[in-house]
Amino acid sequence: MNNSPRNKLFIMMVLQFFIWGAWLPLIFGYLPSLGFSPGEQAWILNAFPIAAIVGMFFSNQFADRNFAAEKFLAFSHLIGGIAMLGLAFTKSFWPFFGLMMVHCLLYVPTISITNSIAFASMKDAQKEFGIVRMGGTIGWILAAWPFTFILVDWDKVHAANATGFTSWLGAVLGSGLTGDALTSATKWTFVVAGVASLVLAAFSLLLPTTPPKKKTEGAGESLAWLEAMKLLKHPFVLVLWVVTLADSFVHNCYFNWTGSFLGAAVKDGGVGIPGNWIMPVMSVGQIAEILTMFILGATLKKLGWRTTMIVGILGHAARFAVYAFLPEHKELIILVQILHGICYAFFFATVYIFVDAYFPKDARASAQGLFNVMILGVGALLANSICPWLMQEKFTDVTTKVVNFKGLFLVPMFVATAASVALALFFHPPKSADASGGTAPTPH
Repeated sequence: MNNSPRNKLFIMMVLQFFIWGAWLPLIFGYLPSLGFSPGEQAWILNAFPIAAIVGMFFSNQFADRNFAAEKFLAFSHLIGGIAMLGLAFTKSFWPFFGLMMVHCLLYVPTISITNSIAFASMKDAQKEFGIVRMGGTIGWILAAWPFTFILVDWDKVHAANATGFTSWLGAVLGSGLTGDALTSATKWTFVVAGVASLVLAAFSLLLPTTPPKKKTEGAGESLAWLEAMKLLKHPFVLVLWVVTLADSFVHNCYFNWTGSFLGAAVKDGGVGIPGNWIMPVMSVGQIAEILTMFILGATLKKLGWRTTMIVGILGHAARFAVYAFLPEHKELIILVQILHGICYAFFFATVYIFVDAYFPKDARASAQGLFNVMILGVGALLANSICPWLMQEKFTDVTTKVVNFKGLFLVPMFVATAASVALALFFHPPKSADASGGTAPTPH
């Protein structure tokens, strides 16, 4: 395959994950500012995991079989992008929830559709897909940086009366919004995400043609999830499945609370990072994820499956411990974002690799779907339902409205610790055979 299709596929992945990365990190602090109750916030936040579950059981397969992939991608991002733009100007619950649901129901299937387009256009997927898929992580990182120039207190910049471009740039980068002004300006995250979605809709028409799959190619797939559930009869699969739920919950606690914690004033127990730097600080985790993926193979061979996963889970516990006990150390809070990438690669990526290694080809897709239900669906549903309630009802002083971040962060810290203990005690995969009698890999 020449470089031109691969470059297009790379740009496709950059835009695909730029959209998600633009609106997700700051929405958790934005919804309370609109006056939505914790229950209403949960419904809005759960639009994505609900769409993920629907996608796993229906919409992904429906799109695969009935539409050319690039045309479905264009349609989904056109309508989804318009819905995302609408969110920037919506302040009532039902319209907001409806627009978010439309966007998510159309966006989630495109995650697998972009993979299908990439695989169908490659001659050697094993060599090429990793590079193309890295575009997604880069896209998430890039999504953070426009906001260093959007979430800016321009009155402060004008008051600085800077002379010369360098001085002006320094004034802009050092004049981030805070408090109510920041939450109000968060609407621009939806504008940026919506514009990116419309750009990808147009760009999709330039992608390689990927015709719909024939129904005979996926015979029996409609009940694949039922077959996947049978895999839970193996104790080591059941243990890993439950631990994955716990880790997904903790992972989503990070997104629910970190943006608010970073932006809160130091006197209120936060870190006091200016609003235009919150998303770039959080993107440090994705940069670390890229670097960690390079050493994941060697780590698995050295530590084995169980220990690598435990390190990934304990990374969450360590990060939340730093949040809880050392919030005044701004540099350390920024540095500890590195653990986000390590947590993702050492647990979630390792789970995907483990499933691919321990199950025969005819069971792998079902097994991956089984764990995706927890990672993208149930775990996120649980976190998005509990986190707004915990933050506003249990750990916020009703008089001062100040959040007790320390108490809040102890919850995921203890959940992550308990999950790592459960994995250490009860996860015992076979050393020489997979769950269906095949051959297992070297790490165990």
